[in-house]
Amino acid sequence: MTEVGFVGLGVMGSRMVKRLLDAGHKVTGYNRTKTKAEWLIKAGMKWADSPAAAARAGEITLSMVTNTEALKAVTGGPEGILAGLSRGKIYMDMSTVSPAVSRELAAQVSAKGAKMLDAPVSGSVSTLEEGKLSIMAAGEREAFEQARPILEAIGPKVTYVGKNGLAVTMKIATNLSLAVQMLAFSEGVLLAEKSGIARETAVEVLLNSVIASPMVKYRGPFVLEMPEEAWFDVNMMQKDLLLALELGRQLDVPLPTTAVTNEMLTTARGMGLAKKDFAILFQVLAQMSGLKL
Repeated sequence: MTEVGFVGLGVMGSRMVKRLLDAGHKVTGYNRTKTKAEWLIKAGMKWADSPAAAARAGEITLSMVTNTEALKAVTGGPEGILAGLSRGKIYMDMSTVSPAVSRELAAQVSAKGAKMLDAPVSGSVSTLEEGKLSIMAAGEREAFEQARPILEAIGPKVTYVGKNGLAVTMKIATNLSLAVQMLAFSEGVLLAEKSGIARETAVEVLLNSVIASPMVKYRGPFVLEMPEEAWFDVNMMQKDLLLALELGRQLDVPLPTTAVTNEMLTTARGMGLAKKDFAILFQVLAQMSGLKL
């Protein structure tokens, strides 16, 4: 049993905490909006009044926030995670953020005598709840081995990828394909539908075809019925694509399909769909195709 601090109790973070509680770990959590954490408090989570308090309570502290700026907000200042860290502790950020900022933060953590891992995840709410989440981690190998049981309580597949910043780089390389695949899937469904094939039939065929990746299997049905709560909204996905495009420029790697998909996400935002799950790309393309939804 490990004392764990957790900062960021959104859609994914809250469910990670529930898995940690179910595995027998003691969790002290913080979220900007306490009301979102009430169900976890009832499930046994202790409440922290600040990110620093969560970090002080945990032998290992995790964070799961929306973007680079949010990470800076919860780690810096007198009430931030850094203020609550001390020698021998481990801090793991599971967010998808700028690799450069993640490395800078790792240096600050090291200066406190603690160790940091970047440990983003690959998967959705459903894969997390089913215990099938995949996690990649980077940082000192010793810290990784020490933190592995906590990571394995969240998801069964944990892969060490190297030095600080490389796990979040790997996550960005992974995530760019999610939106690209969703756009391609939408193109296929619409081509079939406008040829006279029922949308439901087209979806069924594609979900049982060679193109049915895990992502397509769990998000493809969204073209028939969108979830009430976005699993991963347009703004979040575009944030990841912009991180990928920036890395591509830095490394001289052309990312043509990522660039096109990014423009389609901008179109979704222009249509007022920024808070919808990024599978809303289907609706964007359908309207551009002249279909009434």
